[in-house]
Amino acid sequence: MARAIAIVEDEPSIRANYVEALSRFGYEVRGFASRGEASGAFASRMPELVIIDIGLGDEPEGGFDLCRELRARSATLPIIFLTARDSDFDVISGLRLGADDYLSKDISFHQLAARIGALFRRMESLRKPTTTETVVEHGPLKLEAERMRVTWNGVEVPLTVTEFWMVNTLVRFPGHVKNRDQLMRDAELVVDDATITSHIKRIRKKFLAVDPAFAAIETVHGVGYRWKP
Repeated sequence: MARAIAIVEDEPSIRANYVEALSRFGYEVRGFASRGEASGAFASRMPELVIIDIGLGDEPEGGFDLCRELRARSATLPIIFLTARDSDFDVISGLRLGADDYLSKDISFHQLAARIGALFRRMESLRKPTTTETVVEHGPLKLEAERMRVTWNGVEVPLTVTEFWMVNTLVRFPGHVKNRDQLMRDAELVVDDATITSHIKRIRKKFLAVDPAFAAIETVHGVGYRWKP
């Protein structure tokens, strides 16, 4: 049975494009124009993944409100923000509200489908018993690849799918400098340098919240980043 995805986007042509494109990837997709319309529909049937824009009609923060509402109903429902608003403030606000990923509208349909696929895989692996788990450990860090789960000193670090793949790339080759292209390729992203920088900043902040002495990610100026061995 096809997975059910909801897209909450107030611009009719953009909404129709996403509904059509993701339907071609084999998903059952429904589009909603406003927070109220989506909330009403979700009261009778929850989708399996939700894609939300931030500004919805006359509600400039409508997407944030909807995310808050959905998180209160389900701790595990995959939520992606897909928006033209990509300031650090908006991204951090979205992720703090519990979104799993935050993508810019210049992402291609194939890349969006890859992020959706990654979230569904993560959901499935969290439900499965851990039999063939790939675990990478470096000092206080433990990375469980199939579950897309990272812990530091036994405390889970709440990374988005994008952030997880960036950490995974760095941790697999400690001491090796990974440039922005390599990080983008592994995270299935196409973004500018500033967006990679802001992802790394948010990853550091999340580790620092768990351990104020965290300093494992090193910036190699003009080249990229490395995980200190």
